Amino acid sequence: MPENNEARLQQIASARRAVMQDNRSATDVLVDGWSDRSWIDRSWIERSWRRCLALGHRPDQHVQFNVLPPQAVRRAEESSQALLLAARPVMSRLVRAIAGSRYFAVLTDAQGTVVGVDGVIDRSDRRATLITRVGVDLSERAVGTTAIGAALAELQPVWLHRGEHFFDDTSCYSCAGAPLVGPDGKPVGMLDLTGIDAAERPELKHMVVQSARSIEDALALAQPHQLLLRLNWPGRDFGTGHEGLLCLDADGWVVSANPAAREMLGHLASAHGPVHASELFASAWESLFDVARKDEASEVPLWSGLTLQVLAQAAGRALAARPAAPDARMPLKDVEAGLIHDAVRECRGNVMAAAKMLGISRATVYRKLGKRPPSA
Repeated sequence: MPENNEARLQQIASARRAVMQDNRSATDVLVDGWSDRSWIDRSWIERSWRRCLALGHRPDQHVQFNVLPPQAVRRAEESSQALLLAARPVMSRLVRAIAGSRYFAVLTDAQGTVVGVDGVIDRSDRRATLITRVGVDLSERAVGTTAIGAALAELQPVWLHRGEHFFDDTSCYSCAGAPLVGPDGKPVGMLDLTGIDAAERPELKHMVVQSARSIEDALALAQPHQLLLRLNWPGRDFGTGHEGLLCLDADGWVVSANPAAREMLGHLASAHGPVHASELFASAWESLFDVARKDEASEVPLWSGLTLQVLAQAAGRALAARPAAPDARMPLKDVEAGLIHDAVRECRGNVMAAAKMLGISRATVYRKLGKRPPSA
C-alpha cells in the first residue's frame, strides 16, 4: 500500500470518531469501505479502544512512557533471561530482513515491559528512544492501543497503523506484533516491529509471526528432555518450520511443547496438569523411544482416531538415565544452559560466534557452561 494513503487514514479517522465520540461501532463505518482486508478480522482494534475508554483514558491526553522502578526492571530482566536467549538470534536475523524498511524490533515480557530491542534505531528521535528503553511499560493500560498491548490482550498477531493507536501521541507509529507462548502453553511475552512515520507494511505481520514461531520453538527445545517428537500430519514434510515439537522425559512425561503441537494434540491443549505420552498416543509410549533409533518418520495413532506422522529424535547420548521423578518445571539455569548449548552446536563449536549470536560475552558462555575459557 502506498505511503500516506489518504483514503486509508480517513477511514481510520472515521472509525475513531464513531467509537470515541458518537458511541457507534467502527464496523458501521468501515465494513463497506475496507478495501485491503475484512474489518471483521480487525475488530480487535475496536475492542482495544473500548478497553482504553473504560480505563478512563482520553485520546488527547499525553502518554508518559514510564520506565518501571529499578527493582521491577531487574526482576523483569531476570525472569526473561530464557526468553532473551531464545529471541536474540531470531531477532538478529529478523532485523537484517527489515534493515531498509525503517522498522526495528522490540521484545517484551508477558506484562508488556520492554526487555530487548534490535535493529536500526534513530536515537536522535525522541519518539524512538521513548519506546526502546529496557524497562519501559508498553502495556495497553499504560500506553493504550498498540501492537504490543493488543497482541498480549487478544493473544493473536496484529497489524496497527498510525491513528489505529488509541492516543494521539502514538499515532506516528506503525507496528506488527505477535504473542509468544512458552513451553508450558502460557504467554511469556511478545515480539513487535515498529516504524515511525514509516510506510504501511502489513506484510510485516506475516514476518513477525514466523519469527515468533521460531522463538517459541527455541524455548520448547531448551527445556531439558530425553526425547524430541517432531509432529506433522501424514503427507506433510518435516523441516518446513510448521511442525509440532513435543519433548518428553525418560519416563514419557511431557516437559515442553510448542503451540503447533498443542494444536495437533487436543488433550495437551486442554490439560491443566502434567500430561503423559500415554494420554496422547494410542500406542505403547515406550515404542516412541524405539522409533528414535530408526531415524525415520512413523505414523502413530491418537486416541481421537486421527493419525500423526512422528519423527522421534533422542536427546543426548543416554536414554537409559531415567530421572527419579518427572518434573516439567526446570530451573532457569538449566534453560539458559540448554539455549547456550544449542547456539554453540549451531555455530559448530565456535564459542565466539555463539556469544555474538546470543548477545552475551564469550566469558559468559564459558561460565554458563561451567567451563574455563582457554588461555590467551
